[in-house]
Amino acid sequence: MLRLEIITVEGKVFEDNVSMVIAPGTDGVLGILARHTPLMTTLTYGELQIKTEEQPDQFFAIGGGFMEVRPYNVTILADSAERAEEIDVGRARAARERAETILTQTIDERRDFSRVEAALQRSRIRLKVARRQKSSQDRRRPTSDFNPD
Repeated sequence: MLRLEIITVEGKVFEDNVSMVIAPGTDGVLGILARHTPLMTTLTYGELQIKTEEQPDQFFAIGGGFMEVRPYNVTILADSAERAEEIDVGRARAARERAETILTQTIDERRDFSRVEAALQRSRIRLKVARRQKSSQDRRRPTSDFNPD
């Protein structure tokens, strides 16, 4: 078992023993089990999946940050972390549509393009995580099933 803590600027959003953590690393998806080699890495916008033996998988939409891994502890310092069940799907869809509309228009400054592109990515991740949570509640996948998509 691993002890997982997820911390944002607002405070601790999750703390519990888990079987596995699947996190969106900057260089790819990372699967962390107990006794993992210590490491420190950056995280990107993406889906964080938490596996436990007794409960359905839990999902978070995270907005980047850092992850420290020790053999029996994982600490995630996230820029933002939102539980799947807390995501306002209507608001996320509206944000995605706004960003897609703006991207089809002419954008004068590269900075604006990057900001809109990041907003689009965040809204897509939030919608993906919300769908994952519903799917996970409908059926419990075995712990050995590792599918980051």
